[in-house]
Parts: sequence; C-alpha cells; structure tokens
Amino acid sequence: MAKEKKSKKAKDKKDNGTGWVSELRYGRSISLEFFKTHAWLMLIFVVIVISMMGLRYKTKMKMSEIKKLNIELQRVESEKLQEKARYMSLIRETEMRKMVAEKGLDLQFQDQPPYELTE
Repeated sequence: MAKEKKSKKAKDKKDNGTGWVSELRYGRSISLEFFKTHAWLMLIFVVIVISMMGLRYKTKMKMSEIKKLNIELQRVESEKLQEKARYMSLIRETEMRKMVAEKGLDLQFQDQPPYELTE
C-alpha cells in the first residue's frame, strides 16, 4: 500500500511537471514562514537593487552631461582658432605699418576696399 502511494505521487509529479519547479511556479514551496525568517535579507536585497538602479540612472545622466560638454569644448576650440587667426592678421598688419614707417615710405592702408566703377 505504501508503495502504491509513492508511485501515485511520483506519477502526479510527472504529470504536473518536474516536481519542485511546478511547486515553485504555483507558489506552493515558498511559505509565509520563509518570508518571515528571511525578511531582513530580502529587504537588504531590495535596497541593493534599488540603489543599483539609481546608480545606473546617475551614470547615464553624467554621461549625457559629458557628451554635451565635449560638444561645447569642440565649439570653443574652433572659436579659439578663429580668434587666433584674426589676432595674427592684426599683428601682421601692425608689423607692416611699422616697417613702412621705418623705411620712410609714404604708403597708407586703406580702411575700405577700392571702389569699382561701372559704366
């Protein structure tokens, strides 16, 4: 009789699934006592998961800020090169004026470009 009960239980388990997996799936293997005894561990686990999610969000925000700052840095570097070119052209012009004055040439730089006359 005991053998029949064991074989019947084994058949039932095979019919329902793989045993502990089906019990876990339907919530039969995890009791209220399990939650009571492991409440602190589960609470710590939940806090760790939430803090990891927050850390990931913070990291994404910092990465987007870094991308924005890199774009701004490229723009500023381009602007710096333009200003440097403008400064170098002004230096050349003042050097040319000094050389003209030293040589005693009666040349002057025009402030405006020459006019074009059309008929």
